[in-house]
Amino acid sequence: MTDDFNQQKNIIMKYLFAVFPIIFCATAFAELTGTGPRLQSEDRIDQQQIIDETLDLTEIREAGLKIFATPFNRADGFGDGAHDLSEPDRRNFIHGNRPTLQGNGTFLRINGLDSQSCLECHSFVSNAEVPARMGVGGVGGMNNSVLFMPDRIDVADENADGIAEFRGRLINPPFMFGAGGIELLAREMTFDLQTLKLQALQQPGTTVELVTKGVSFGEIAADAFGELDTSRVQGVDADLVVRPFGRKGDKASIREFSLSALAFHMGMQATEAFGGEYADEDNDGVQNEISIGDLSALSIFVTTMDRPVQTKTNKASRHGASLFHDIGCADCHRPELATEDRYLYYKLTGSPERPFEDTFFSVDLTRSPMEFPAAPGGGVKVALFSDLKRHDMGEGLKESFSEASDRANREFITPRLWGIADTAPYLHDGRAMTLVEAIEWHDTDGSEAAASARAFSALREKDKNRLIKYLLTLRTPHKPNADVVEY
Repeated sequence: MTDDFNQQKNIIMKYLFAVFPIIFCATAFAELTGTGPRLQSEDRIDQQQIIDETLDLTEIREAGLKIFATPFNRADGFGDGAHDLSEPDRRNFIHGNRPTLQGNGTFLRINGLDSQSCLECHSFVSNAEVPARMGVGGVGGMNNSVLFMPDRIDVADENADGIAEFRGRLINPPFMFGAGGIELLAREMTFDLQTLKLQALQQPGTTVELVTKGVSFGEIAADAFGELDTSRVQGVDADLVVRPFGRKGDKASIREFSLSALAFHMGMQATEAFGGEYADEDNDGVQNEISIGDLSALSIFVTTMDRPVQTKTNKASRHGASLFHDIGCADCHRPELATEDRYLYYKLTGSPERPFEDTFFSVDLTRSPMEFPAAPGGGVKVALFSDLKRHDMGEGLKESFSEASDRANREFITPRLWGIADTAPYLHDGRAMTLVEAIEWHDTDGSEAAASARAFSALREKDKNRLIKYLLTLRTPHKPNADVVEY
């Protein structure tokens, strides 16, 4: 019996030795090199770490940089999963159910799925230099322009009118620098407008002027039944929330903007808006693609980037500054607005009409790398050259997005001019290659800026050059995010 047992044992051992290398190889190489997530678990931080302040600002910024610059792949959650042909009309516009270009299964390029990272579209720090100076957080070239929700692109010019008709939005990516000062300004302006709304409700029949930081957003009144008349509100939605981000002024915070951009451009869905930690709304097999902590780190990183700067002026550029005011450019492109507080408080998306409630973290905008100069009263000076208000830019600059009203297609938030010397091409779609072209494009039928554009055209050539030289003193930071990026 012993001989039979030993014989069976030998057979079993030979079998194990033969099979073990296969078992070992299958275990060791279950994930082929390069096929796993690009964003490693050790790169991600938890929301509670931010709340408990167990990480310093640099550590949070480093985590945010990883979200901003990592080229996501399918293992991270890039993409929308399989396209469901049973969906209703315009199904290709629904996040989580978009087809891919020529069936490649990865990219669409038109209407999103057009990049793997935020950095792809925000990487030109200065286009005024040759070669261009690159860095994290800059503008995008025309090849990075976003083709948003088009339902017609007439590349062949079928009606032979010299125009490639496009029904959608063409968006040239702006830079991210100074975003913290912009967000704080907008929050304070929103707080003021909400206070004025309450004042109108408490005083039925009284017209209340909507003025904050010297910017007028029209007026509002309430009747005896508590109904608000918002028909005379200007440059902001009827909810009186100042939304400074997006060319249409449609995002109240960098967090809100980032949440939408991640889903649109990469199919990376944040649990905060897409069903929670265990949801997979885009059916790509990946859960928790962007956690609450990831989105917090990203929004903190972006809003703590360096601010644009102004270089030393000379006699000609100082004369140009006077002309800038004289012809009315500064009426909308306000050179400077000031905050009341120097701390930017962070909150989750939602309830933008209550900008300072339910916050979980704050940063001092006077500290590095932001270094906003202090303003009287305890706030900071933000040299943005904007009023954060939407304006009618007329027929010549009107978009043809079929999902928007004619008014919405004509209106754009006043673009911030700080850093403009380095950020060609100009205007919302990059159509202007020079500052002179950008100014001239303001002179279109119905444009609120037409008078200023015509006043510029009437200037002597010497004075035009002085004004342009003034604008050329508005520069981007030289080495942005140097605390977390090596140059």
